Amino acid sequence: MINTCQSRVRPLFLSLSIAFSPMVMAEKDGAVPLDEVKRFSTAISQIKSYYVKPVENKALFDGAIKGMLQDLDPHSAYLNEEDFRELQTSTQGQFGGLGIEVTMEEGVIKVVTPLDDTPAEKAGIEAGDYIIRLDNKPVKGLSLKEAVNKMRGKKGSKIKLTVLRKKAKKNPLTFTLVRDAIRIKSVKSKLYDENYGYIRISHFQSLTAKDMLKEITQLKSKSDNGRLKGLVLDLRNNPGGLLDAAIDVSDAFISNDKKGDEEIIVYTEGRLPGSKFTAFANPGDILNNAPIIVLINQGSASGSEIVAGALKDHKRAILLGTKTFGKGSVQTVLPLDNKHGIKLTTALYYTPSGESIQAKGVAPDIVVENIKIADKDKEDSVLESLKLSEADLSGHIKNGQDSTSASEEGKQQLASHELIYEDYQLHQAFTLLKGMHSYNTQNIALPN
Repeated sequence: MINTCQSRVRPLFLSLSIAFSPMVMAEKDGAVPLDEVKRFSTAISQIKSYYVKPVENKALFDGAIKGMLQDLDPHSAYLNEEDFRELQTSTQGQFGGLGIEVTMEEGVIKVVTPLDDTPAEKAGIEAGDYIIRLDNKPVKGLSLKEAVNKMRGKKGSKIKLTVLRKKAKKNPLTFTLVRDAIRIKSVKSKLYDENYGYIRISHFQSLTAKDMLKEITQLKSKSDNGRLKGLVLDLRNNPGGLLDAAIDVSDAFISNDKKGDEEIIVYTEGRLPGSKFTAFANPGDILNNAPIIVLINQGSASGSEIVAGALKDHKRAILLGTKTFGKGSVQTVLPLDNKHGIKLTTALYYTPSGESIQAKGVAPDIVVENIKIADKDKEDSVLESLKLSEADLSGHIKNGQDSTSASEEGKQQLASHELIYEDYQLHQAFTLLKGMHSYNTQNIALPN
């Protein structure tokens, strides 16, 4: 799947109704030189006359357009009718294949992120992996679109991926995946310790912000006093999606009091008319200024980088994890005729402080690698937490001064121990979040 981040003023599919004449799109000195047109025409003529087998005009022109866009950047692409339908499907939450976000790097396919609950994620594909073979066919020489098409297929069919992974003891690695209909659940939630919320956003779709607000409202209703003491917003391995959705998610936590300068969420700069755009926050904060920890990693790209950058610049959250992917560009769908179009990179987006993250990424405030602790250490820690005390004995005399029994405290500690082995970064995020709540959050200076 090719990631798309659209301009807020020209939503992804409405933009197809906008027509641009050559005069509008070209600058005063942007006319194509006649000599170049002649050279292109000569190449077409030579191919048609001397290629080993006949080639249709449509195939030649389609190939020429694909080649022009492919040489610009990894995210610009030619869209035929099928491509456009797939683009619609992916942003609406369902598409077929492996559930893997990829880009092209040095002639091979690089994994941006595997999507949650998909064949790729379940098989163990990781962000940063390099796919060098699809079944027995080398990826080298294929375009990104051709490689994506080979990874897609009928539900239930199998494909073997050969992968190179940095720091892996054994290379290359091979994975056999069974294709499936990919249905993305973009928002998941969980309540920890009865007062701390966890929201996981795997992709930015048209209803993501609405679904997130609904989940937070439900978490509040389940908490002790109808309020959350803090929230962990998990954007790890989130490849992006719709720009509007990322803006709305950011807006939920950034309040504009209308008393001073307006609070910027993101702005874009480009040459396309209408591509210069600034998104401002609205009044209101769904968490009432409760502390937020945002989890990010190398698989966080595009829309997730907008959210992370906005919350960081406004000192509304602390970012924890590793540096993000660095996709800071906006793609717009432009029509070529009634059936074909191009997805063209038309702008770069900037965080409120004016930082472009294109090919740079967003750095976390606190770097925490997602390390894995050996099973033996886990077993030792669990056994340690299960050691009996007086409070665990049947019929023990209770201490009336304690509101929580030692036995209950032991269970809470055990739950904390379990999390550290299941997800070390998430454990660290909750540890920091609880520490922030222990103080007056208004007096805490978040890292610059």
